Amino acid sequence: MATYDWIVVGAGITGASLSYELAQTGFSVLLIDRFPTPDNATRYSYGGVGYWAGHTDLTRELCREGKERHLVLSEQLGVDTQFREVDLVLTVPRDRDPEAVAAHYPPFVTPLRRVDVREACELEPLLNPDAIAGAFTVRHGHICPEALNRGYCSAFQRLGGTFQTAIVSNLTREGNRITGVVADGETCPAANVAICAGGISRELLKTAGIPLRLHFTHTEVLETPPVDVKLRSIVMSAEMERFSLEATATKPELEKLWDEPGNELAPYIIDTSAVQLLDGRVRMGQPSRTLSDPCAAVSAAESTATIRSAIAQILPDLADLPATWHHCLVAFTADGLPLVGAIPEFEGVHIFSGFSNPLVFVPPLARRYARYVAGEPDAIVEQLSPRRL
Repeated sequence: MATYDWIVVGAGITGASLSYELAQTGFSVLLIDRFPTPDNATRYSYGGVGYWAGHTDLTRELCREGKERHLVLSEQLGVDTQFREVDLVLTVPRDRDPEAVAAHYPPFVTPLRRVDVREACELEPLLNPDAIAGAFTVRHGHICPEALNRGYCSAFQRLGGTFQTAIVSNLTREGNRITGVVADGETCPAANVAICAGGISRELLKTAGIPLRLHFTHTEVLETPPVDVKLRSIVMSAEMERFSLEATATKPELEKLWDEPGNELAPYIIDTSAVQLLDGRVRMGQPSRTLSDPCAAVSAAESTATIRSAIAQILPDLADLPATWHHCLVAFTADGLPLVGAIPEFEGVHIFSGFSNPLVFVPPLARRYARYVAGEPDAIVEQLSPRRL
């Protein structure tokens, strides 16, 4: 069996982009995913490219590079990613003070503009004016995430990369050296293994005896078929409760609970939100749950009812549309920055996961990391090393 320079586990946006960039740099790469067409967080994402949201030197630079990459990716990958700019409307609930909400925002590179109820409804006519106290808005990038993912995978294979559909159940190791993976019961050797498996990355690494402070939410979304209703903007909650959920669930004293089944690390939240893709499909949600078991059962019926009830308050015209419930895992970290780099105390195993703003940060960081492992110094990559946690 061939020994690859790199095996990349997971063909969502992180694994597909990293595989492409590694192959572009000249490495031999095997990309493995359990599904021929990925059924993961990328597939069910909203497609938002929030390059306005940088608020530190590091994230501002990645936002700048992320926007630059999206301007050329369709041409480079040979697929229409459907990149465009739309209004993002962040709604403030009727019983909340917009100024109090804004006080929690960091200094974004593009400041959010506060609008009253009237202007919010001009930006998005489907909003229920009686449910909001106003909103914040900014121009927001948007793509079709499946198209971008498909483009990366196709371009990777055109470069000579190999894609394999298989379930990776473990890593192979000699002492602290990772030598490959076990995929569908077969050993696949490699000089390096990159774990890009999103929410199941922690579990896979734990199976191999590798601890890592990477966490995950169970996230749910309703997706409609193409519909005639037209959503003009992307609507999301101004309170961004997901970030508070993540901060609570990653407190140091809770870390051991993540490795025990049956724990809920923080009460679940729902950030009421909706987006329409260019083909007319609507995605809306989104509940997030910090359940310690990646295979924990979540009731589709109960979640569907919860999502529809929340949407009915803000966007009543969407609440009763025919839709299918979907569930996926979304990886995150304690400090909101991704884990990019070699895993400490082990050789030959790398992590590329935990992105809170993936469609902005992943394309530039995949390129940076491929060049970094080829020998090019990179101060930004080094700041994202898992050693920091």
